[in-house]
Amino acid sequence: MTTLFIPKEITLSETRVAATPETVRKFIKLGFQVLVEKGAGDGSFITDKAFEEAGASLIETAAAGYSQADIILKLHPPSPHPQSGQHEAALFKQGAIIISFLWPFANPATIELLAKKRVSAFAMDLLPRISRAQKADALSSQSNLAGYKAVMLAANYLSKIFPLMTTAAGTISPAKVVILGAGVAGLQAIATAKRLGAVVEVSDVRPAVKEQVESLGGRFIMVEGSEALVGTGGYAKEASPEFLKKQQELVGRHIMAADVVITTALVPGKPAPKLIPASMVKQMKRGSVIVDLAVEQGGNCELSEVGKIVVKEGVTLIGLLNLPGLVPLNASQVYAKNLLAVVENLYPKGNLALNFDDEINAASFVTHDGKIRLPNVTEFVSKRGSHGNS
Repeated sequence: MTTLFIPKEITLSETRVAATPETVRKFIKLGFQVLVEKGAGDGSFITDKAFEEAGASLIETAAAGYSQADIILKLHPPSPHPQSGQHEAALFKQGAIIISFLWPFANPATIELLAKKRVSAFAMDLLPRISRAQKADALSSQSNLAGYKAVMLAANYLSKIFPLMTTAAGTISPAKVVILGAGVAGLQAIATAKRLGAVVEVSDVRPAVKEQVESLGGRFIMVEGSEALVGTGGYAKEASPEFLKKQQELVGRHIMAADVVITTALVPGKPAPKLIPASMVKQMKRGSVIVDLAVEQGGNCELSEVGKIVVKEGVTLIGLLNLPGLVPLNASQVYAKNLLAVVENLYPKGNLALNFDDEINAASFVTHDGKIRLPNVTEFVSKRGSHGNS
């Protein structure tokens, strides 16, 4: 029987878990033995008892689970334990499969260690954006929640209310929200801000998203020259300094009149573009709010601080990490279902069918059979050796 293990995440302040009682029941129905580390679901308000009642066996330590696991389901890349210093990957059984966010370019030493352990590593962050993979698209499921939570945080810290309100003392005008980037998080932010009654304006370098923005009730800010900035798979390409200057000038006028700015602009494999310089923050209305969802990759706002909420020039800048982790129950539910879809694809009839002709597997497996599979990752690891971030 194939053994599947869900450890408790060791990343600081992580509240999510990679399985729920619902997915545990489905795994068992598919023929897997499921092990769950005690306390794995505490941050998501899922009790050990709930996992046990679903059919899982509770394991006292991660090391005990890793030593038995054929499949490991996680959220974060394996990393050194904060207390013992021992690397999680060193505990994995040789030949095991790990399915997790891996961020291989940020964690070359971990990728190298996984290859040496002959672990097959499936990166949820490399899943191709194709229709057949939508059920497994964890980037989208977590970004949806981040977009929602960004608006709720902005509403909480804003010095005024979002909706138009008519009172005996007069009319309160609605808040003006500007959203930079109309990907999954941005689109959810539009929908949430509109539901709260705000006036919403949106900027994106891809003019193709204009229709989606307008269908949600947002007004699209068109920047001349954006047609050339659509990359592979619908992602944005890196913009030239000239285009960024043009975008800043046009969008800047909207930002300076805004009550809330939510930035979501990312380019795969690149630092986040700086869309809001310090000089622009200085010209914003006092009491306004910026929520920078790109802060982990350098931030779209020059003044954002990683993991912090700060006030600068009278503007509240929210640079919190892991916004999906602020709604851990739902974040765990959707991520667990994403992982279930991946496992079902790998075990179509209850037996492992590791087919690299499958577009999902070909794009997502970083290591297999002792080798790093993706040439660009292999080159990156060889250049940096074993001294990258882990």
